[in-house]
Amino acid sequence: MGETPSDGRGDDDAHRDRWSRLPSGRGPTPAADADDGSSIPIDGDVLLYTGATASVGPERIEPLLRTAQAFLRERAATYRRRYESAFVDDERRILLVPEGHWNEVGDELGLPEREVDAVRRAHAQQLRRLGSKTDRREEFETGLEIREAVVLGD
Repeated sequence: MGETPSDGRGDDDAHRDRWSRLPSGRGPTPAADADDGSSIPIDGDVLLYTGATASVGPERIEPLLRTAQAFLRERAATYRRRYESAFVDDERRILLVPEGHWNEVGDELGLPEREVDAVRRAHAQQLRRLGSKTDRREEFETGLEIREAVVLGD
């Protein structure tokens, strides 16, 4: 009584399978099923990190980031004018915005606090990852102490 049916695999195998559905590539993740054909400008390993550290299921990460990206895309020109670009390359632009930004976006989109936190984590982790690759990690960490990161696809 109260037992969960087993598929014959150990917990480690089931845990690995849970994460295997997320992309593991290094570049931005294609959003093949996104309405506008765009991609999520966040690297696959950042998605894996976010899925492992956020309090939402890993299957929710990409849909959340697509929703956030659609919101940002509609306001991209305003973001570019208003906020400092911390990093720009051919695939994305990362801006530093005031603390509380993602809470405001989450309110507008009707997202629960855990989902807002997952989106915030993904954007901040992408900045950290690029900081490590470009030897600017300390600079970006300092920026994240007082601001939040927003990753816009370019």
